[in-house]
Amino acid sequence: MKILVIGSGGREHALTWKLRESQHMEGILCAPGNAGIAQQADCSPVDVSCPKELLQLALDLKADLTVVGPEAPLVAGVVDEFEKAGAGIIGPTKAAARLEGSKIFAKQFMQRHQIPTARFTVAEDFESGVQALRGFTPPIVVKADGLAAGKGVIIAQSLEDAERALDDFMRQKVLGAAGEHVVIEECLSGEEMSFIVLADGRGILPLAPTQDHKRVFDHDEGPNTGGMGAFSDDGILGQAQRGDILRLIVRPTLEGLTAEGMSYRGFLYCGLMLTQEGPKVLEFNVRLGDPETQPIMMRLRSDLTDLLLATQAGQLSAMDARWSPNPAVCIVLASGGYPGKFEPGKVITGHDTAEATGGVKVFHAATKLVDNQLITNGGRVLGVTAVGENLSSAVERAYSAVSKIQFEGMHFRRDIGAKALQRMLQAPEREG
Repeated sequence: MKILVIGSGGREHALTWKLRESQHMEGILCAPGNAGIAQQADCSPVDVSCPKELLQLALDLKADLTVVGPEAPLVAGVVDEFEKAGAGIIGPTKAAARLEGSKIFAKQFMQRHQIPTARFTVAEDFESGVQALRGFTPPIVVKADGLAAGKGVIIAQSLEDAERALDDFMRQKVLGAAGEHVVIEECLSGEEMSFIVLADGRGILPLAPTQDHKRVFDHDEGPNTGGMGAFSDDGILGQAQRGDILRLIVRPTLEGLTAEGMSYRGFLYCGLMLTQEGPKVLEFNVRLGDPETQPIMMRLRSDLTDLLLATQAGQLSAMDARWSPNPAVCIVLASGGYPGKFEPGKVITGHDTAEATGGVKVFHAATKLVDNQLITNGGRVLGVTAVGENLSSAVERAYSAVSKIQFEGMHFRRDIGAKALQRMLQAPEREG
C-alpha cells in the first residue's frame, strides 16, 4: 500500500522512517517533506494549510491512507475534505480539532465534562483581561486562544509581566489573530508529561509515555518553544498513574467529544501536570507531539501501519502495541536566535558521522539540500535521537552524537532528561 505523510518536520521524518519498515509498504510519500525525509520518501510540494490541495495530491498520488503530522491542516478541516471524497485519512475532524485550535474551546469543554485542569477565565479584550488578572496570584499563565507554534503560552512571574503578555497578544498582535482572545489560568505545580493515545471512536491505544522540554534554555529557563527535546522511559509513570490518566482524562475527553457529536479518530495528545491532587490537563493537541514522536518511534516494535489501519477500520480495541524496554532520548538542535528571529541557510556538517553511531538516528526537522550541501531551513533543525539500556546511557549516547554535528549558531539544551535521572537517584523504584 501507499501512505502519504503530511508535514515537513522531525515528527514526520520519524513517521516516514517507521512506516518504511512496514511489511505492507509499497511506497512512502510525504508532502512537503525535508532533506532527510527525501532520503526515505517521495516528496511533493504542497500548501499544507489548504485541505483541497492536500486531497487532490493524495488522489493524484493514489495514496491508500494519509497521516497528518501538524495541527494546521487538521484545524483547517483536511479530514472533513478527505471523508467527503471517501479518501482514507487518520486525524480528527475540524470540529474535534478545536481541542487544539482554540484554547478557549478546550478549557470550556473540560469544564463541561469535569476533566481536571487549572482554574481559568477567558478574556475577550485587553481591558477585561487586566481586570481578570486580579483574581489570580503570580505566577499566572496567559495563553493565546489560537495556534501559535508552541509560542502562545507565557508564564508571568508578576502582574506586570502578565499585563505585558496581554498587551503583546491582544494589542501589539505579536501572534496575529491567534492572540485576539486569551485564557488566563492559575499556574499548576508538579511534574509535566505527555500522554498520547491512538483512538478510533471506541478503542484507545496508549503510546509509550514521554516528557518534553518546552523552555529554550537549561533548567527550564527562557521562553517557550515547540520543544527542545524529549525522552521516553517506562519509569515516567507507574501503572496506577496510567490508570488514573485514562479514567479521569482520556476516556472522559473521548466520551465527551462523542456526546457532542464529534467522534474522535486519530492521535490525541494530553499535555499533563502531575500535581499533588492528581493529573491535570495543561493542553490538548490533536496530533502527535514533536519532538515526542521521535523517541516514541524509536521504541515502537509493532508495525505502525497495522495500528493505523486498525484505527481507520474502528478495530483498535483488538490491537496491542509492542515496545522496546529501552529508553530513548531526543535532543533538538536549533538555529541561533530560535525561538526568536534566526537566519536560515547555515551549512550543517557531521550529521552522517553522528548517525553512524550505534543506536542513534538523526531526524531532520528543518533542512534542505542546496548544491549538494545540507543547510538549515527553520528554527528547530535536527532531532538527534538515541536509545540505551537505561535512561543514563541513552542520554550519554545522544549527547555524544550531538557533539559531532555543527552549524553556525547551533544551540541546544544540555539537560534533557536530567531531572528524571536525578529523581531516579533519589527514588530508584517508582510506584507500579
